[in-house]
Amino acid sequence: MRVLSWNLWWRFGPWEQREAAILTVLRAADADLIGLQEVWAQGHENQAELLAAELGLHWTFEPSLAPESWQRRIGDPTVAVGNAILSRPPIDEREVRRLPGAEGRFALYASTGGVPFFTAHLEAPLDASAVRCDQVRALAEFVAEHPGGHPPVVTGDFNAVPDSDELRLFSGLRTAPPVPGQVLIDAWEYAAPGEPGATWDAANPYVRRTFTPSARVDYVHVGVPRPDGGGHVTAVRRAGAEAVDGVWPSDHAAVVVDLAPVLDPAPVVVDPAPVSGN
Repeated sequence: MRVLSWNLWWRFGPWEQREAAILTVLRAADADLIGLQEVWAQGHENQAELLAAELGLHWTFEPSLAPESWQRRIGDPTVAVGNAILSRPPIDEREVRRLPGAEGRFALYASTGGVPFFTAHLEAPLDASAVRCDQVRALAEFVAEHPGGHPPVVTGDFNAVPDSDELRLFSGLRTAPPVPGQVLIDAWEYAAPGEPGATWDAANPYVRRTFTPSARVDYVHVGVPRPDGGGHVTAVRRAGAEAVDGVWPSDHAAVVVDLAPVLDPAPVVVDPAPVSGN
C-alpha cells in the first residue's frame, strides 16, 4: 500500500498553473491513500473532488472552521481552505476533531479499506511549539479512538522539525506518549542514509523568498507493525520536489511511503505481561 502526504499551498502563488503540476505529481506517485492539506473549495468546485475524479479515487473534504485569516491574505472571502483524504478503496466512515488553538485547526479521519487514516495541519508560527504540543496530544487521543486491523496512518503538515518537542511527544518514542502504550513511527526514519528529507526546501523558489531554512515539516506516521510485518515501512521518498514543465506544484514537497500489506486484518490481542512467581 502506498501513502502520500502533501500540503498543496491553497490558492497562493500561480495556483491555476500549479493545478496541472499537482496532478502530474499525484499521477506519478500512484498512491492508494492521500492526505492533503491547504485544499481549496469555492462554490460548486472542490480541489479534492477534481483531483479524485482525475485519479479515479474516492474523496472526503473538510473546510477550516476559521478561514478568515486565510481569505484576507488573498483578498477573497468566498474561497474555503481545508484538509482532504483521497482513497482508492471506498471511504467507510469519517470524523473531524477540532484541535486546540485559536486558528481553527483540525484533524480529519477516514476508515478506508480497513485502514484508520488521518490527516492534520498544525499551527504555523515559529514560536507556537506549546500550542502544537497541545494539538498533538489531541491528535494522539483521536487516533487512539479509532483502532483497526491495520496500524493507524497519520499524515500531515506539522509545521515542526523532527527533534521538536511536539514531534517527540507525538511519536511516543523519545518521551512518554500522550496515550499510554501508543507509539507512532515517523516513516522517514526508514529512508536511506543521506536521502534528502526537507519538505520545506530552499531549493523551491516559493520557499527561498521567505528567507527561512530548509526543514522537514511534513510527515507520515505509522503505528507499530503487526507481528507478521503488516504495516511495516518498506520505502519512503519525496515527491513534488522539483518543477513540472517549469512550474513548482507547491511550496511543500510531498512524502510518499510504501507499507507492507496486512494479510490478516483481525485486531491484534496483546497478552498481559507475565506475573513473576518470585
